[in-house]
Amino acid sequence: MSMKVLGICGSPRQQATEYVLSEALRILEEKGFETKFWTVRGKEIGFCTHCDYCLVEKQCVIQDDMQELYVLLTEAKGIILATPVYNGGVSAQIKAIMDRTRAAVASDENIFKGKIGMGIAAGGDRAGGQELALMQIHTFFILNGIIPISGGYFGANLGATFWTKDTLEGVKSDEEGFRSLRKTVKKFADFLKKHEEK
Repeated sequence: MSMKVLGICGSPRQQATEYVLSEALRILEEKGFETKFWTVRGKEIGFCTHCDYCLVEKQCVIQDDMQELYVLLTEAKGIILATPVYNGGVSAQIKAIMDRTRAAVASDENIFKGKIGMGIAAGGDRAGGQELALMQIHTFFILNGIIPISGGYFGANLGATFWTKDTLEGVKSDEEGFRSLRKTVKKFADFLKKHEEK
């Protein structure tokens, strides 16, 4: 199986979000998928100013680490966005990535169409905004023609959600979170396989 899955970690720290995304990619590798981990940590990612340069020139006016990500997004069949929950939503870094993909779409309006997407949200509280963050991720997917996948009813309605207790050990002990991850990854993998068969 040659389908590529790109996992994007939206945490500037090497902590819970990075850990659970790595676990998701590990499970997918066991299922035979080729995976790529990409993190915002240590990267330079400027904010979109909606200057419309990309609409004319078909590339972003900001030359930073997004250039590397544009290539990876183009190659991927499946995209996982993993974010820590900041103020009830996605991290600033994930939001910047979402906004900056405007340049990729300006270059090729079909760049994302038909790709499969899933989200992971890790929050310091059990109900700290994980589902709101996942809704932001799903909205991004829908707007860009990416097919959003959840883990389904009974615990993974919008995707994988984790209670970190603000520690790496906290997220490792979140059995319910890992149950939601396994359910979501299973559906994500099933959709990728079915989509490839068409």
